[in-house]
Amino acid sequence: MLLKIHPDNPQLKKLEKAISILKNGGVIIYPTDTAYGIGCDVFNKKAVERICRIKNIEVKKHNFSFICHDLSHISDFTKQLERRHYRIMKNLLPGPYTFILKANNHIPRLFKNKKRTIGIRVPDHKIPREIVRLLGNPILTTSVKHEDASLGYILDPELIHERMKKQVDLVIAGDIASKEVSTVLDCTLENIVIRREGKGEVNFDL
Repeated sequence: MLLKIHPDNPQLKKLEKAISILKNGGVIIYPTDTAYGIGCDVFNKKAVERICRIKNIEVKKHNFSFICHDLSHISDFTKQLERRHYRIMKNLLPGPYTFILKANNHIPRLFKNKKRTIGIRVPDHKIPREIVRLLGNPILTTSVKHEDASLGYILDPELIHERMKKQVDLVIAGDIASKEVSTVLDCTLENIVIRREGKGEVNFDL
């Protein structure tokens, strides 16, 4: 199913359709401030495993991230942040950044890894953030890539739908995606480390 939702003023009834699908263990594709993401409710084990089959990956060997609504939501799943790290996150979010943080015991067992870390995103895009707010849980996020890895990411939601409509329950068409990925910042050490440079600028003191 392809569902067009206004990126700046998401229609509540259409958002509720996506929420219903997620609550029933569905998998959806949605816009972010970078590439389109494929995701599900992080607490639905079968849906997470389904995404792993779609992407041909192993959950324990892949660095998944959660989309959260805001900073207060982040604290539900991570250990207490250092004051300086919190200040940087507050200044940058919402935005095209993924923060690697120390996970607490509230993250689903499926995502617990040896490093005890989790990636967190609060994208500067109303659709995924409103979905998370209404759902009440974070959604897992991993980018929708072209089957030919050399071509990068699929940017057009209608093309995504044409190629993946038999694999997922819903594709949300918001707007054309960015070619850039999120900037990944590792906050698990004393000093923040840039793990990947992407759309988010890093012209600040780490």
